[in-house]
Amino acid sequence: MLQRCILRLYHVLALVLCVSAREDFDWTKNERTSFYYSTFPTGFSWGAGSSAYQTEGAWNTDGKGMSIWDAFVHKKGKIFLNDTGDTSCEGYYKFKDDITLMKDMKLNHYRFSISWPRILPSGLKGEHINEKGIKYYDDLINMLLDNKITPIVTLYHWDLPQVLQEKYGGWQNVTMVNYFNDFANLCFERFGNKVKYWITFNNPWSIAVEGYETGEHAPGMKLKGTGAYKAAHHIIKAHAKVWHTYDMQWRSKQKGLVGISLTADWGEPVDITNQRDIEAAERYIQFYMGWFATPIFNGDYPQVMKDYIGRKSGQQGLGASRLPVFSPQEKSYIKGTCDFLGLGHFTTRYVTLKNYPSGLGDSYFADRDLAELVDPKWPDPGSEWLYSVPWGFRRLLNFVKTQYGNPMIYVTENGVSEKMLCTELCDDWRMQYFKDYINEMLKAIKDGVNVKGYTAWSLLDNFEWDEGYSERFGLYYVDFRNKNKPRYPKASVQFYKRIISSNGFPNQREVESWKRKAVETCSSSNQLLAAARRKSQGNQEHAGMQKAWPVHDEV
Repeated sequence: MLQRCILRLYHVLALVLCVSAREDFDWTKNERTSFYYSTFPTGFSWGAGSSAYQTEGAWNTDGKGMSIWDAFVHKKGKIFLNDTGDTSCEGYYKFKDDITLMKDMKLNHYRFSISWPRILPSGLKGEHINEKGIKYYDDLINMLLDNKITPIVTLYHWDLPQVLQEKYGGWQNVTMVNYFNDFANLCFERFGNKVKYWITFNNPWSIAVEGYETGEHAPGMKLKGTGAYKAAHHIIKAHAKVWHTYDMQWRSKQKGLVGISLTADWGEPVDITNQRDIEAAERYIQFYMGWFATPIFNGDYPQVMKDYIGRKSGQQGLGASRLPVFSPQEKSYIKGTCDFLGLGHFTTRYVTLKNYPSGLGDSYFADRDLAELVDPKWPDPGSEWLYSVPWGFRRLLNFVKTQYGNPMIYVTENGVSEKMLCTELCDDWRMQYFKDYINEMLKAIKDGVNVKGYTAWSLLDNFEWDEGYSERFGLYYVDFRNKNKPRYPKASVQFYKRIISSNGFPNQREVESWKRKAVETCSSSNQLLAAARRKSQGNQEHAGMQKAWPVHDEV
């Protein structure tokens, strides 16, 4: 009992320090300095990430229930080329091989997610626990620890049990708060003695906006102007409840940490001397990351969200704001429920003011009154939305430091895709992206930002949601046309491995040699892949099966 009181006192003191440490972010100070040769603090953790639906496959194997993504991808026209994650990387069967890859890279941690319907097929703890699903994750965690790789576990990476969507409307219904807490509690009970880092939700912005506003992602609902806000409201409550459950029932025994992973692009004012542009850029961040971070750290939604959505709701003749309201008790309950902040970041936008008349209708995007722009000179090697703008990463990290009292940060996703017609393992653009973005993170640590670890996205090429297999983020190339889903290292594997072994960028001469050496090693992988494909193609022709497996890219 005394230990629990001391732990709770620690969290209260930490929260007081966080609130008192808040300061204003200087929008006019954008230092774009030259490359910084130095190393990361001792104990800095290097890792790579994945998620259950994107990599596991085995969608209806060993008692797993259906998720909203299983249902969504089987509807024609929802996913590019009608791809599905039914088999994906076959990670359910190949996790031992994948851990061998991690060990070779000398990763300190591996971030993965637990599929809710794989261990609770109906979504409900009281109905049926799938012990085969429990065993899979138990084996995965044990093997990671045997290889001295720390598991960082995400509880919700978008795969809600389909039953809960059909019966209750998913995250539109407040009952999800208790159902999710039951699922999380089961995970703490079964895996908590071995897992010390828990992430409640991955990128709740995407769950809310793309799942319940635009319908681009599962469950595909288009509830414009209301659906995203309601889903987010329930997600924030669910996060807080899980944090309190861990704090009261498990923390003193298991001594772990519970955080959340928020993904955010940086928004830079088009003109840093123009106050309207500065306000628009801050609105962009607050409607993106602040939507979730501000309640969790400070107890309520950002004031600018309350003002803008409330005003537009009034102009539309509504009696109340479309943004839900937290009660005083809920504000107190939610505030401070974060032991660390997971931060996903990929790119940057320039932002300027753009007024959207209320007569155009309800929309999360119209509520913000802004326009997003890109510089045509920014490199864009892959996804149409992903431009390489390294300096934005440092800006975002410093913004978190000033806004939320310099919380402990683990970068949970950062990486770049390629969208190419031919197979190319010598991914020089990815090496450049990692070099530049990781260096901006190092500068942010020099600025005093409390970053403890970095997670490259992703370990493997995998199923990229509505883009199917057309975009590849992996350090390892996965041959999806081969039913065995073999992995081949890209040059970036060797490059990232050298960053890890050096714990940063020790000196210019050494760092400049890394890319050259990495490209040299990838030529043999290219030859192996080409030979495997020729053999595969020959076997298909011999059997008269020109399309034995889906072909997503042509050599």
